[in-house]
Amino acid sequence: MKRLLALLSVLALSGMCSLALAAEPSKIKVGILLPLTGTFAAVAETQKEGALLAVDVVNKRGGLNMPGGKVMVEGIVADDEAKQDVGVRRYRYMVSEGVKGVGGQTWAPLAYAINAMVSKEPMPYFPVCVMAKEAFQKGKLADSTFAAAYSPWSVGYMAGQAAIKTLGKKRIFFLARADSWGWDMRDGATAAAKEYGAEIVGYDEVSLGTSDFTTVLQKVRAAKPDVFIAAQFAADAVALLKQAHQTGLGKEMTIFNAFITNVVAKGLPPEALEGVYAMHYFYYDLASLPDKEVAKSAREFTDLYRAKYNKPPDAYATIAYIAYMEMFRGFEAAKSFDPQKVSAALMANKGQFNSVKGPALWRADHSAEFQHAAFLVKGKGPKEQKNEWDLFTVVGSVGGESVLPTLKSLGY
Repeated sequence: MKRLLALLSVLALSGMCSLALAAEPSKIKVGILLPLTGTFAAVAETQKEGALLAVDVVNKRGGLNMPGGKVMVEGIVADDEAKQDVGVRRYRYMVSEGVKGVGGQTWAPLAYAINAMVSKEPMPYFPVCVMAKEAFQKGKLADSTFAAAYSPWSVGYMAGQAAIKTLGKKRIFFLARADSWGWDMRDGATAAAKEYGAEIVGYDEVSLGTSDFTTVLQKVRAAKPDVFIAAQFAADAVALLKQAHQTGLGKEMTIFNAFITNVVAKGLPPEALEGVYAMHYFYYDLASLPDKEVAKSAREFTDLYRAKYNKPPDAYATIAYIAYMEMFRGFEAAKSFDPQKVSAALMANKGQFNSVKGPALWRADHSAEFQHAAFLVKGKGPKEQKNEWDLFTVVGSVGGESVLPTLKSLGY
């Protein structure tokens, strides 16, 4: 009788284990929420491509390695229209559909709003935009939010550092955007100027969507700086750089667009791109970089991207790819889709991970600290460009903890 009871017990336990394994999904959904219409549409399209490529990479190797076996991934794409109400509503819909993680946003205020929701109802959330510095403050960043890009403060700091240290500029005119993107960038550039002995000789700010920069450019010319650093992005940057070229400003000073993408560069006549300096989160051709391991990694990623999209990856596509690959690594390392377990797994081993642009780590503020945070690039003119994507010369790179706000300043 005892043997019979023992056998029944073993069978019952075996059945329970089988049921537990069977309960694990063979496929999961992850959300890809981006402004596919409106001001940021062109950049958002590249972010979508980067996210979907990460999904492809995981599925082509058979899926995620989870305790119950391989789990395939489906990317659910939705348009947040860069509007708070639309984005929040569509995020909630994704959650109701059972997604295991969400990434996205090009417009930082929406990323901040979703982060606040994630703080109350945890979800692995990977914003793929440049979030406001405020979002990284202790107590404001959700435990399960991880940002594969830094804040605009870092962009401004890196631009200022490169302009002063590498290009030897001492007199800066800074044009901000009248929001957290522009103000954070201004503060970063000001910090770099103070640290490296340069002077902000002029300052102005304009709202998002400005198309006529005539008055601003007159102020810039009158201030006689040796470098004009502008915070404008996407369509705003295209308009500004075209007008700077048309007015011949580049003959009087160095033009430095703080943060650029290939989408912006492609929107310019080669004559207007020529000689323009900028910081680039990722440029596909890093062959001239002394770090040959990173150059090799970038080339392999570029080949992978080209095979799917027939073009090289842009900066924001790379941010999205890194973010989703880290989301998937978090699932596998945690052996779970539970947000707290995923967060703990990503922060293990001092938060270290490797990316397509080299070594990185997750800091206490869940900001990614890269050895190569951004690349200093110089625009090529019509005589230098060998093909439609031959847009920049890579001058160098900056990175490490020094280009990020100190953890102490963020309350850690």
